[in-house]
Amino acid sequence: MDLENQPSDDETPLPRLVPHHINRLKIAAIVLTTIGVGLFVYFIYSIGFSELAGEVAKLGISGFAVLLLIYALRLITRASAWKLSVGEPYDLPIRDSLTGVIIGEAMSSVIPLGILVSGTAKAVAVRRRLPLVVGLSSVATENLFYSFITSLFLILGSLTLVRSFELEEGWAFTIDLLIGALVAVIIFLILLVVRQWHLASELCEKLYQRGIAPSITGTWRMHIRLFENFIFSFYRQYPKRFLPICFFEIAYHSLGITEVWYILSQIGDRMPHLTQAFLLESTSRLITIVFKLVPFVIGVDEAGAQFVARTLGMAAGIGVTIALLRKGRMLFWTLMGITLIVRRGLKLSHFFGKQAEDQ
Repeated sequence: MDLENQPSDDETPLPRLVPHHINRLKIAAIVLTTIGVGLFVYFIYSIGFSELAGEVAKLGISGFAVLLLIYALRLITRASAWKLSVGEPYDLPIRDSLTGVIIGEAMSSVIPLGILVSGTAKAVAVRRRLPLVVGLSSVATENLFYSFITSLFLILGSLTLVRSFELEEGWAFTIDLLIGALVAVIIFLILLVVRQWHLASELCEKLYQRGIAPSITGTWRMHIRLFENFIFSFYRQYPKRFLPICFFEIAYHSLGITEVWYILSQIGDRMPHLTQAFLLESTSRLITIVFKLVPFVIGVDEAGAQFVARTLGMAAGIGVTIALLRKGRMLFWTLMGITLIVRRGLKLSHFFGKQAEDQ
């Protein structure tokens, strides 16, 4: 790694987002959030506020504290995977990577456009430890591993659901399409890294050569190329880290299953099966990915959990109760992330670029 030619933190400004693209995403986020709020109100009304409140109360304060602890362990696994994704001579202490993950999750959860800035927020949060370009590329590297393991997790969940339970033909067909898409994603990610395809930077280069938005593509092509080179060099230099990183990503999902199982064991009438927790968690993960523009995945998470709970023959309202309890846990850790953002003196412009404050 040629350190002398690497740009410093000050020499690597964040490429600015295109205003009209932000506006389109804002519109999509507003529409999806409105639908989500509508679904949320519908489920609360249809099941009954008092009944849901009673189910939530079964967990108690001590039970909710267990949820917070389990999620803290999940955050630590992602932070550990990120730490291992940082190449020498740089080092990211687990305390700093954990802080970055908490801040990134908070940004991702609380604002409609959080999907655009969660990775950047992590890199900015540790900019005193890592040059920005190194932070961004290490986040991208960890996200590749996360995407790979998550795709396998979703495939296994989808196969279990469609093969173990009788579903309507339309749902079965949709899930089969999902499985095919996820297999394609896994194959693409493997080929992307093994063949070292510079797809993103080459696209920016072609757009720049054709004079399309040269002020934007001219900047992005250089930064993206640099990020890609960091990722591919990690693949060549640190193959022994692959299994440990995958282990942490698997632990992240396993703890999610543990969280759902624990909730079911506290609010249900009987000891839950691990398959039930697995299907509820895999569905929740899929919804979180698809509806990332919706803050706290409000409404859509409840809808997905209720669909799976009904398919599994569970009591009415169980799925919504699980979603509500996890939403409370999410809110707590989001507040922790916002607190860290304030304490570190970070501003929206650090994540979006100067024009973000003008939107």
